[in-house]
Parts: sequence; structure tokens; C-alpha cells
Amino acid sequence: MTIVQSIILGIVQGIAEFLPISSSAHLVFIPWLFNWPPHTLTFDVALHIGTLFALLAFFWREWWGIIKSPLVWLLILGSVPGALAGFWGEKFFEETFRGPVTIAVFMIGLALLLWLAEIYSRKKRDLASVNWFDALVIGLSQALALMPGVSRAGITMTTGLFMGLTRESAAKFSFLLSAPIIAGAGVYKGYGLLKHGLPADERLPFLVGLLTAALVGFFAIKYLLQYLQKNSFYVFIWYRLIVGAGLIALFLLRTR
Repeated sequence: MTIVQSIILGIVQGIAEFLPISSSAHLVFIPWLFNWPPHTLTFDVALHIGTLFALLAFFWREWWGIIKSPLVWLLILGSVPGALAGFWGEKFFEETFRGPVTIAVFMIGLALLLWLAEIYSRKKRDLASVNWFDALVIGLSQALALMPGVSRAGITMTTGLFMGLTRESAAKFSFLLSAPIIAGAGVYKGYGLLKHGLPADERLPFLVGLLTAALVGFFAIKYLLQYLQKNSFYVFIWYRLIVGAGLIALFLLRTR
């Protein structure tokens, strides 16, 4: 992997991990578009660590208060379904639903679901009102993010809206809920890396991808929360629809 590729994929990860547009989809179809080789497991670990650093850094003033509050138990409860689903099914879903058309279908499907949430949800509850039932339902929905194109941020924010949360509260709970999942995925995928060490030829791309994902992810969190204070999710709905349709069209052109 070149340094330019690692920077581009780090930027993609930092943005798409926290915006409701699916990082897994973008990390599959962008190399496909440019005929790049798939990124390695080592680089995938770097991207996970980078986005985890972004979460820890952005909410650093709040983590201690969260740990001492009942919210930590809600985050643990919400993390369990996604963690179990990831442990048992991630490899299957990544291998089975990796094609551009499948990704496009999930991109469009989640866009329509988010559109329904925008129209019909009450959007009145704040983060302090989240209870165990909300955490469990949002956590169960997180398991659907195993399918590339769905988006962990997208499905949890959508579910949060359906549960009556404001846009900003749904996004913030989604971010906090993603921390243990991202950390767990990083540890799980990084086991081999810790065991065998980082290959010499992958050290620089690893570091560049990690730092890029961390920096871009930090600002993605910041500006999305600010944006959702006064704006809707419609820009992301349209983005998903356009990208999904574009992927299908491009696939058909390439296979003619």
C-alpha cells in the first residue's frame, strides 16, 4: 500500500465511520473504483485504532462522568448484541455481501429507512432520557451493520430517531456506543498483529492511516454534532441514494 492510498483510506475511515454513510462500504468500493488491491488486516487494525482515538479524544472530558453514571451500563447493554454478532458473523457477512451491487442495495435501503425516521419520528427526547429498552433496541440494530453498506452510525442513529431521540442525541449515543465495539474489533483483529509484530513494509502506512483516521474522525464527530443541532439527515439520505445508484450503474457499465 502506498502512502497516498493510506492517507485516502484514513480520510475515508475517519469521515465514514461517524457519518451515516458506511465506512465498510467506502473501504470496499473505493479500492474497487481505482483498482487498488484490498487493504490488509494490519491496515484495518490501524483504521480501527485511529477512529477509537478520535472518540476518546473528542469525549475526553465526559468519559469519567460516563463511567460513574448509569449510562455506562446502558452502553454495555447496547454493545453486547453487536459484539456477539461481530464475533460470530463478521467474516461470513464480509465475504458474502462484499460485492458493489449488494453494497449499493444496502446503501439505498438504509437511506429509505433513515428517510422514514426523519418523517415519522418525534425527535423530542434527549440523551438523559435513554433507558435500558432504548439501549437494547439500538444495540440490536447495531448488529445489522455487519452488512457493508448499512453503516453502524447510520443504523444506530436511525433507530435512535425511531425511539424518539433528537437528531443530536441519537448521534451522540451512537458515537458513545461505538467506542466499545470499535475497541473490541481492534483488539480482536489485532491479536495476530500483537503476536507476530508489525511487518516492516507496513509500518509507515499503518502509522499514516492511524493518524489520518484519528484526526479526520475527531473533526467528523465535532461537525456532525454541530450540524445536527439545526439540520436534518436529508443530505446523507441523498448521498446514500446517489452513491448507491451510481455503484449499480458503474457495475453494469463495467460488466457489459
